[in-house]
Amino acid sequence: MKLTTSLRKRYRVSNKLKKVASHNRFRLSITRSAKNISAQIIDDNKNITLLSASSVEKDIKSGSKVNKTELSKIVAEKLAKKAQEKKITKIFFDRGIYKYHGRVKIFAETLRKNGMDF
Repeated sequence: MKLTTSLRKRYRVSNKLKKVASHNRFRLSITRSAKNISAQIIDDNKNITLLSASSVEKDIKSGSKVNKTELSKIVAEKLAKKAQEKKITKIFFDRGIYKYHGRVKIFAETLRKNGMDF
């Protein structure tokens, strides 16, 4: 089966992270679309999602109109707050097929400001 370019990129990044993954760090996977952004913290050893945050959740959507970069900051702050409640501070940042640029970069920088270490 021949893989598409986007799937090859996704597997390349995720597999590199899984090789160096340890038991005390989790993987933060990010997904963005034209209008929304979402992220989840995953435990690859147990294959479960520990936390997630998305821009389509009611409390974020009900706010005033904001642009996409501000939306990324809001979702990152919410995810960082949830992670601190569960005492998760060290993660691997899985950017997937997206370049570390624009909304993905803003998301990562906001997480770092809020105490996440990657």
